[in-house]
Amino acid sequence: MIAASVASAAAASLLLGTAIAPEIMMGMLGPLLAASGTWLLVEQSRRRNSLGLTAVMFKAFAAKMLLFAAYVIVALKGLRLRPVPFVISFTTYFIVLHLTEALWLRRMFADAHRASH
Repeated sequence: MIAASVASAAAASLLLGTAIAPEIMMGMLGPLLAASGTWLLVEQSRRRNSLGLTAVMFKAFAAKMLLFAAYVIVALKGLRLRPVPFVISFTTYFIVLHLTEALWLRRMFADAHRASH
């Protein structure tokens, strides 16, 4: 997930022009850190207490929403990134990484279900 995100952001920066590379990279970085952090948290929680996993995922979701709001504000106001390329990059990585996360969760739950039967 990390290698694919970094490689695709680098490729997009080369294809679309290095002038928007900061917007592409920062648009990728927030969703990548959130998805990676959530995945690590889910894996740890599943090993410790699989019954409490839903509560952990809900808290992670709430925390991510607050952190994403702050991240976008800092990126656009503090770092003064151009809004359109940043938002396109952020939205694309957000959707793709969370879809990937959902597919991994589906596989994890299916494997757990098969193991219990």
